Amino acid sequence: MFEITEMQKIGVGLAGFGVGFLLLGVLLLFDKGLLAIGNILFIAGLACVIGLERTFRFFFQKHKFKGSVAFFGGIVVVLWGWPFTGMIIETYGFVLLFSGFFPAAINFLRRVPVLGTFLNLPIIGGLVDKLAGDSNRTMV
Repeated sequence: MFEITEMQKIGVGLAGFGVGFLLLGVLLLFDKGLLAIGNILFIAGLACVIGLERTFRFFFQKHKFKGSVAFFGGIVVVLWGWPFTGMIIETYGFVLLFSGFFPAAINFLRRVPVLGTFLNLPIIGGLVDKLAGDSNRTMV
């Protein structure tokens, strides 16, 4: 097991609030202020969890350049006053940046008692398999 520092705990809270503000901003018809606060809190939380240097290295790796440009470009477009267009661009960048994490996250969610049963239903399971990239998944 590994130790979680106080800064990492704060970072998880900041990232959680960031995601909450982003969801609230989308639910309230793409409110520019809530989306901007959510973006700032999410990035600050990520920096607190993994550290400033690793955050910088994560976003500015050569193979993640396209995703980083789309993600930060979407944030800029949201701040300029085009929240719907900015969120589409930002979502595209987020998918490009974090697509390597999706299979691990989906496999974890499949082990959650009620949610796992839902994700393993025939129709939904096929869609989740495509999202996770598992074409020949085996049940345990």
